[in-house]
Amino acid sequence: MVKMTRSKTFQAYLPSCHRTYSCIHCRAHLANHDELISKVRSRRRVGSGRCSRSVVNVGCGPAEERVLLTGLHAVADIYCENCKTTLGWKYEHAFESSQKYKEGKYIIELAHMIKDNGWD
Repeated sequence: MVKMTRSKTFQAYLPSCHRTYSCIHCRAHLANHDELISKVRSRRRVGSGRCSRSVVNVGCGPAEERVLLTGLHAVADIYCENCKTTLGWKYEHAFESSQKYKEGKYIIELAHMIKDNGWD
């Protein structure tokens, strides 16, 4: 459940009762831990990341074709809506049938996220 608000800095806040990931640069909420699908390794930018079904406070750039470790994909860079830092990418289209499950999923690189709420 996402609570929308206009009076605060971010567009959306995730419930404080859930473990969340936030932008390391501005602390805007990005993803609920329960929405994470897997850990990923990437050589594209800075290394490992997390794959999520859904995100908040994230914008999406135009899709472009890129050859990643698992083949050719159409991906779009994603960025923090608050501080405009590029966070990772969204899989828009997979050209190989074995990779179709990635379509619509988001990768947030670990270098741009921090754990918030209830990780003690």
